[in-house]
Amino acid sequence: MRRILISLSFAVALIAAPLAHAVQPDEIMSDPAKEARARDLSRELRCMVCQNQSIDDSEAPLARDLRLLVRERIAAGDSDHQVIDFLVARYGQFVLLRPRFERETLLLWLLTPLLLIGGGLALWLQARRRARRNAHAPAGLTADEEARIAALMSTDPPQRQT
Repeated sequence: MRRILISLSFAVALIAAPLAHAVQPDEIMSDPAKEARARDLSRELRCMVCQNQSIDDSEAPLARDLRLLVRERIAAGDSDHQVIDFLVARYGQFVLLRPRFERETLLLWLLTPLLLIGGGLALWLQARRRARRNAHAPAGLTADEEARIAALMSTDPPQRQT
């Protein structure tokens, strides 16, 4: 029963997690269109404290400051691209949850595919070596080995003395 309750509470937490946002009522803009833009931008920006959370989901004070900064830039009339460029200029590419594909981030983007290809190549080479090794191995026992096994199996085991 206890496991079921733990599982249910974990499932409820997973379902409710996307619905929970850290945006405070005093941060919300009066114009719904601008607020929607701010929320979309906030989901693309990384919290520098939490690091794997967007500033929209983070309750860290720095995330709140970034959310307010995004809303301030939108209220000043900046486009989404200008807001992102401003934050990247100020905090670097690390502020983006999905960094841009540039020369500086090339390794970041290509590392995972290269590791997957390298791992697949290593597995393929290992399988070829194993197949080559098994091809040169003898197929079965020789006639002398079979006769020796038969002789060993036909003899009576020694009696134990008790």
